[in-house]
Formats: sequence, C-alpha cells, structure tokens
Amino acid sequence: MNKRIGIALMVALLAASFAWAAFAPLRASSREQLFEIPKGSWERRMKGDKTSILPEQLTLTLGLRDVLLLRNSDTVPQMFGPVLIMPGQDFRLPFAQVGEHPFDCTAHASGRMTVLVEEAPAAGLPRLKWRLHSLLNGKA
Repeated sequence: MNKRIGIALMVALLAASFAWAAFAPLRASSREQLFEIPKGSWERRMKGDKTSILPEQLTLTLGLRDVLLLRNSDTVPQMFGPVLIMPGQDFRLPFAQVGEHPFDCTAHASGRMTVLVEEAPAAGLPRLKWRLHSLLNGKA
C-alpha cells in the first residue's frame, strides 16, 4: 500500500512539473543571445581550416531571446551584413519580426549565415516542447 502511494505521488509530481512547464510564463535574464568569434579565427581560416566558427543558422525566439549579440574576440575586423565589427567590439542586432534573415558573414566558412527568428511558443504543448528542446540543447 505504501509503495502504491509513493508511486502515485511521484506520478502526480511529474504531471504537475509538466503542467508547470507547459503553462508557466517564459522569462529570460537577458534578451541577448551571444555568439563569439574566437581569437585566431581569421588566422585559422587563412591556413585553410574549414572549421565553423558560427553555425550556418542561428535561432532566436521573439520576445524572449531576440537580440543577436556578436562578439569579435578575433584580432581582425569581421563583417556581418553591412556592419564592420572591429576586434574586441560587440554588435547587437535586435529582431522584431519572425522569419529567416540571411546575412553575409566573414566569420562563416560559406560567407553566409541565416538568423531564424521564431515566434514565442504558445502555452500548452508547444511551450512544453520548447522548454524540453531548450533544456536538452543547453539553452535553458
């Protein structure tokens, strides 16, 4: 009997946790999503290294993490779209519209990068899936 009560309590606690994750408001300590261009990136690229510095596609969430913060920690300037980011400089680009936003980018192996801005997930199953995905990808 005690074992059944313990199992029932664990199931109830798990269900309550999922309900909270599905309906609790989303909050972030900052609306910025940082991506850093590490020191030596340009030098490695000039030596023929094809290692990706930044992903081909960055995903932001409107109203939550919707400001792209690029930090140039390299020793040479980098271009992102029409903006020249000097060494040691940060560049903040806020997004106010959902969609795919392509940019030319010298820090990227292909010279192009896309910023995908997604709508904040609605309460319920979409928010639960979003939280689980964020947790599994280390973004929570």
